Amino acid sequence: MTHALRAALSGGAAVWSVAGDPAAPTDAPREVDDDIALVVETSGSTDAPKRVALSADALLAAADATHDALGGPGQWLLALPAHYIAGAQVIVRGIHAGTQAVVLDGEHFDAGAFAAASARLAPNRPHYTSLVPLQLARLVDGADRDAFIAAALRSYDAVLVGGQALAPGLAERAAHLGANVVRTYGSSETAGGCVYDGRALEGVGVRIVDGMVELSGPMLADGYLGDAGRTAAAFTTDARGTRWYRTGDLGDLGDDGRLRVRGRGDDVIISGGVKVVLGEVERAVRAVPGFGEAVVVAVGDAAWGERAAVVAARTDAAATSAALTSLVAATDAAGLTPAARPVRLLLVDAMPLLPSGKPDRRALAVLAGGLS
Repeated sequence: MTHALRAALSGGAAVWSVAGDPAAPTDAPREVDDDIALVVETSGSTDAPKRVALSADALLAAADATHDALGGPGQWLLALPAHYIAGAQVIVRGIHAGTQAVVLDGEHFDAGAFAAASARLAPNRPHYTSLVPLQLARLVDGADRDAFIAAALRSYDAVLVGGQALAPGLAERAAHLGANVVRTYGSSETAGGCVYDGRALEGVGVRIVDGMVELSGPMLADGYLGDAGRTAAAFTTDARGTRWYRTGDLGDLGDDGRLRVRGRGDDVIISGGVKVVLGEVERAVRAVPGFGEAVVVAVGDAAWGERAAVVAARTDAAATSAALTSLVAATDAAGLTPAARPVRLLLVDAMPLLPSGKPDRRALAVLAGGLS
């Protein structure tokens, strides 16, 4: 199966990109080198999009590491777009395991449709799926009202959740329903998640260099298609010959070896002369009821330079007059400095999202008054 899959994935593979997206580049090559099996265009949530080139060996190494971590291969439900790495890896894992993924149809994610598709998975096999936090939130909300959805969520041996930070409150609600949620950390450059619940998968190296997370392992991408400069900046080789990927994320390793990601390195602001990591502010804010999916962005301030602002979906809890005070109290309770206290709260009827399902942080910053 491995040789057949490698042969199927290799050999001048066509580029996978954001099909049908009017903003997608139109100059993508029709073919790539024989060693490249898949090219995935990143969402560009905080940077210009990049085309990540992955070999068949990298994809297979990632699939093997995932199955080892989960206790063995099984059948997967594809609930994410296949042109993003998390969706592509569901397909690769299924082929590698000799099973066919069940595909969740529909243009938009629906909890009821997810439950119905879950019922089509073969019995007597482990069941797996991969989601982003927004999808998990819709399932948890639906499970509160519908026993069929709750049973579907519980039926999975593992529900991988990645793409962005998972709010603690949402994780607790999912666990209370009996869902086996596994937090994943990785990127297109690592052929998907390679750190599960803070622990590196087999063969994956994690180190912190100047406060930034770097990853190594056989699942690393070859680089960026047609962009040698970006490739050299993101991928380095140490004196021992180990190749590392610079994630651009701030993080640290605990005494138990677990990785804690603090936020994006480019999401650090200087407020009143103090460095503030917006990801840490966001983590504290999301612990407040009603703000589980809130996003923190920077806004200008005449006295402080920049301050943190919170954008959240309009709910009864978020719309109270004391909401901003509660958010400030949460950042204080998290041990953050006064410079990290949010100074603005914007409530929206619907959060703008990228095609990947991640929040569109650039659009949110404009809404909050942070960009012009």
